[in-house]
Order: sequence, then C-alpha cells, then structure tokens
Amino acid sequence: MMSLPKLSSYETRGTLPGNPACPACPHNIGLKIVGKVLGDRAVVVVPAGCTSIISGVWPKAGIDLPILHVPFASAGAVASGLKAAYQMKGEDAVVVVWSGDGGAADIGFATLSGAAIRNEDIIVIVSDNEAYMNTGIQASGTTPWKALTTTSPIHGKTEEKKDLALIMLMHKIPYVATASIAYPLDFAQKINRAAEIRGFKFIHLHSPCPPGWRFEGGKTVEIGKLAVETGAWILWEYKDGKLEISPTSRKYIDRNNRKPIKEYLKLQGRFKHLKEDDIKFIKEKIDNNWNYLLHLIETLNKP
Repeated sequence: MMSLPKLSSYETRGTLPGNPACPACPHNIGLKIVGKVLGDRAVVVVPAGCTSIISGVWPKAGIDLPILHVPFASAGAVASGLKAAYQMKGEDAVVVVWSGDGGAADIGFATLSGAAIRNEDIIVIVSDNEAYMNTGIQASGTTPWKALTTTSPIHGKTEEKKDLALIMLMHKIPYVATASIAYPLDFAQKINRAAEIRGFKFIHLHSPCPPGWRFEGGKTVEIGKLAVETGAWILWEYKDGKLEISPTSRKYIDRNNRKPIKEYLKLQGRFKHLKEDDIKFIKEKIDNNWNYLLHLIETLNKP
C-alpha cells in the first residue's frame, strides 16, 4: 500500500531554483503562490501536463511540495481518494489538483465533474495556458477563437473557448473563482478563502504562455494584466451563495474603462493573422461575456 506523504513543518513551499520550466513560465508563478499560501498543508495531485516536466525527474525535484503524478483523466478521482485517506489518518491536508486546461476542460473533465458532484473536499486549480503546450501547442477546449495552434486551421481555431469556471459554477459547488498570475494577491486571497471552506472548490487561473502564445518571455505578467484590463479575462468569485466581480475587475464593468483589445492581441504571435473585422468581433464577444456574467450575478443574487 502506498504511504501518504508526511506534512512537513516548512513555512513556505513552492517551486525551487533551477527547475526545467520554460523561461517566464506562468505555472512557476502560480505554484509559488500556492506554496506560499498553503505551506506545509498542501499535497498536490498533478495530471499529465507542463507541471509533470516542471517538477523534474527523480531523485531531483523542481517543486518543494508533496506531489502525486497521475494520468490525464484521473486527477479528480485520485484527489478524492487521497483526501479520504488523510481524513482516515486524522490529518488535515489540503489536497490540491494542479491541472492544465487539457487535464480539466477536456481529457480530465469526467473525473473533475464527478468529484464536484460528490462535493469532495478538495481544491482544483486549473492553470490555463489555453492549449496543450507540453505536447506541441495543440488546440484545447479553452483555446480562444481564432488563436493559431499546431492543430488549428491556417486562419486559427474555428470553435469558441469553453468557459470552464461557469460550467463548474453550474455544478452548485460552494466555491468558484477566476484568477490571474498577473494579480498574485487576488489569487492568494482566493486560495486562502477556498482552503477555509469544506467541499469542492474550483479556481480557474489565467496563465499566459510565452512559447505557446508566441510572445517575449519578459511579458508574461504584462500580458496577464492586459487580459484583465481589456476585459478579456474577468476576475470573479462565487462564495456564500453569492456571485460578484472581484475588486480588480470592477472598474472594467464600464466598457469605457477597458483598454482596447488590440493592445492585448498584438503582443501575441498566435493572433498576428487577425483582420480588423476579427478584432471587432472579439471585442463584441468580450462585451457579450460581460453582459452574460452581470445578468447571471443579478439572477443568482436575488433575495
């Protein structure tokens, strides 16, 4: 029988120097925040993806957290069993699924949805870089419309981006939030709140990827901020039965306060082929997303 990782007494955990992540990798930023907030309480389940490589090859490690590597489709189920095992031992571990978009929105969605329906006491964080980056930048369910990937048509992806956070909200779980690696304090606060709630918690983390999105490595945080400032990525949170826009995004409810979406798109080589009509249509999609979310807030928050 596999022994459970012991919870150490380290004050902070996270990524270690010299790990094999790509330069300016957003996952490194996110994992450092997870380790800082949860410390020695965190035990991480990682389905196949970039973090499988970032964590390094035994006996060396790139991440200073107990990690259980699992197949693409099984993270939700494994995390459920792991949490139950810790509970049987009387240990208060915070079991975290750290997944990419493929391991949650596509291949891993079945066990993710099942764990949510059972309201398992785990936190699922999807560090979404909007494609299967580890295996060659293939399109995923969360790849945006018109983005270039190695498996999309020459003029970019023809399908819409799947809104995974709203899908999880419809599972009627106690906590759902969106976050961004460009706003670490907002992300940290949401992890902390999630850890205090019993039941299934879900955080959708926006993670710009330099090689996959085709931008200079030093612009990871800048592009993450632009996604929020243009309204393309909305920070919101559902807790205590109420849905609300997070403070960082509230000023962008007014479309006049948003930066032009072109500023976000032009920095990414995956959108270099866009025409003005495409950019105009993307802006309309952003406006529609805001309108839908605000209508949902009004509906869910009625007394």
